[in-house]
Parts: sequence; structure tokens; C-alpha cells
Amino acid sequence: MTVTRFAPSPTGYLHVGNLRTALFNFLIARKAGGRFILRLDDTDPERSKPEYADQIQRDLEWLGLTWDRVERQSERLDRYAAAADALREKGRFYEAWETPTELDLKRKKQMNMGQPPVYDRAALRLSDDEKAAMRAERGQGHWRFKLDHERIEWTDGILGPLSIDAASVSDPVLIRQDGQVLYTLASVVDDTEMGVTHVVRGSDHVTNTATQIQIMASLGFAPPAFAHHSLLTGPQGEALSKRLGTLALKDLRENGVEPMALLSHMARIGSSQPVALCDTVDDLAAGFDLDHFGSAPTKFDVDDLYLLTARYLHGQPLSAVADDIAALGVPDDLAETFWTVARDNITTRHDLAGWWRLFHDGAEPLVAEEDRDFVAQAFALLPEPPYGPTTWKDWTDAVKEATGRKGKGLFMPLRKAVTGLERGPEMADVMQLLQKKPTL
Repeated sequence: MTVTRFAPSPTGYLHVGNLRTALFNFLIARKAGGRFILRLDDTDPERSKPEYADQIQRDLEWLGLTWDRVERQSERLDRYAAAADALREKGRFYEAWETPTELDLKRKKQMNMGQPPVYDRAALRLSDDEKAAMRAERGQGHWRFKLDHERIEWTDGILGPLSIDAASVSDPVLIRQDGQVLYTLASVVDDTEMGVTHVVRGSDHVTNTATQIQIMASLGFAPPAFAHHSLLTGPQGEALSKRLGTLALKDLRENGVEPMALLSHMARIGSSQPVALCDTVDDLAAGFDLDHFGSAPTKFDVDDLYLLTARYLHGQPLSAVADDIAALGVPDDLAETFWTVARDNITTRHDLAGWWRLFHDGAEPLVAEEDRDFVAQAFALLPEPPYGPTTWKDWTDAVKEATGRKGKGLFMPLRKAVTGLERGPEMADVMQLLQKKPTL
């Protein structure tokens, strides 16, 4: 069975970059009839917050990315400790005591000498007495996995055949000095024990994948199928990382972006397929294939989400927005007409409120000085509401007969005076919705 997972850290809010990873893994599982695991990477007790974990789940539920089970790494610390013990027994885990400052100095020295900035394994050369002295002076050290210096090869689901020389990579730290288990070890244990078959994540994890493949092998596990998607950039190719905080899913939701507009966009950008607006996640899954994606950075423009949101709403029936319209106080007998008028003139559901204010309270008239007397005369010919389907024609016919105006000189000043807008929905529909007679 196909099993995928999404493993966010509850140290902040999900953003569009996180969503891309979650969505790819969800669609792979959904298309194959498999299982999708939500795994909270909460081994950092200081930065992990319950409110972030709750928001992650709310964001995924809003998008319809339902999971089959939730796992929390903070509840699996015994499993990571057992794996660490197994690595020690195999001679693949060693303690080191260098401080961040000392490691930085080592890297700078190596780079000045034209060498790769890779950890020099100085800790492996310490005698038992020297290790005891380090513990007495600095306390417990951090624990590194000892890589076999050989090429690590795998076929990536997006990038194709990959090969990394383990000698070019520092032995990864798997447990910090304070005892915190880091992502690299926890992910290896979880992916293997939870039967994860496919892992899709950002291309910034390629080196992590290489080291994790070797850690898995040392523990006697076969690795899952890995795939690394490209990272998002801004619309001009600029780094998006500094803006991701303003692209949190909760903010996009609050700003009116529709779930299927967001999902449809994120499921296709960076692929050879054009973005296609889908109605359900099952439709998205049916057309999803990693083979269509490439390694080039993927340009993301938040404005595209609002264009898709508008397109999505324009195609929705009244039933899809009935609750929103009722909440505005629109009478039931006007709901269908209101939606017919408003839907082609909104970007998000939030815009409905502005249209109902116009119809309920009236607009600020937009009247040129030379049209003021004409509009005043026209308003005098307009009866009090309620208005019907023929009100606009009956009224403009009467105004035409009284003033002699016709064509654009007749209709445009009246539109602007009634709606405060130069363009918009059909005035025959607008008149039916007006709750008050327009005035100057």
C-alpha cells in the first residue's frame, strides 16, 4: 500500500511552501488509494507550540487535505533512543564536543586552504581519558552519525538519478548536546516504522536524503522512494523565503482565497501541465503525476490565487454561497438575484458585503457637474421601491421622453448616479435589488 506523510514542525504557521509538500504527498496517497499521515515534528520543546499544531490541522482541514492518522514525534522519543543505541552498538554513532564557534573556525580554515568545509572527525581521535576530560569540562556532547565515505545513489522521483559522495558531507549531528533528537534521526525512524513508501519534499533536503539513506541502511531498513520538488521563488525569480511569513495559509484564508483555487494552482505550477481549476481534490489527484515536474525554480505570484478565486466563484451556484449571503441579511427572495448580479463582479466572498451595502444603503452618487440637473430630474421621475424587472427600462424610457437624452448620454450618467460606478452588472438587475430610492 502507498503510504505518504507530511511532517511539519509546529514552530510557526504553514505557508505556501509547506503546502506544496503537503499537497504532493496527499495527492500521491489519494490517487493510489493509500494512506496519508500527518506527523508533527515537535521534538523541540522550546519552539514547538500547541497553537501552531492546532493551526496546522485547521489549515489542512480547510483545504480538505484529510489525514488517516496523526503522529507526534514528542511521543516517540523512546523509539529514537532505541535507534541511537543500535547505532552505537554498530560503531556508527560517536560523541563530539566542539562548540559552534569552534566548528565555524574549522570551516573557515578549511575553506581558506581550498578544502571542503566538512567536519574533520576530530572527536574520533580522542582517547577515553580525553573524552572523560571533555565531559567533565563541557558536559554531555552532541552525537554524530559516522558516514561510510562512499557514493550514495538513488533515483529521485523528480530529479532522476542522483549520486552524492558521502566524503563531501559532514557526519550529521543526530542528537544535540541538550539531548534533543534532530529531524534527520527522527524522520528515519518514523518513515521506516510507519511504513512510509514515498517521501516528497523540497530540493533543499537532497543532502539530508543521502545521509538518511545511509542511516536507514545501517539500521537494516530499506529506504522509501524519494522525490524532491523545486523551491518557490517570487514572480521575478527573486527569493521567496523572506516573504513566506506573509504567505501563511491562515492569512490567505482570511483574505478570501478559495481552497480549490489555492490547491489547483499549487498542484500544477512548476510542471509541464497548465494550471486547471478543479472542483474537488479527487479531480486534482486523478490528474497528478510527479513525472510532469522539473528541477527549475518555480515562480509563484500570490495575485494568481485571487484570479483563480474569482474564476472559481464565478462558476458557483447559489447553494455554494447561500450561508455567506444570508449572513449579510439579504432577504431569501432576493438571494438568487443578488448572487446573479454579484458573482461576476467579485474577487473573493468578502466583496459580497460591499455589493449588499450598495443595494441596501445606496451608493455615493458619481455625478459630473454638467449632469447634475439631468440626474436630479431623472430621480424625480423614479418611484419609490420595491423595483421590478422592468423598472430600469420603464424609468429610462420616461427620462428619455422628458429630457430628450438617449444612448450613452442617457444611460451612463444614470448608472454612475445609482451605483457610484462607471461599470458593473446589468442595471435591470441592479434596480431590483435597491432597497432605497437613490438620491443626490
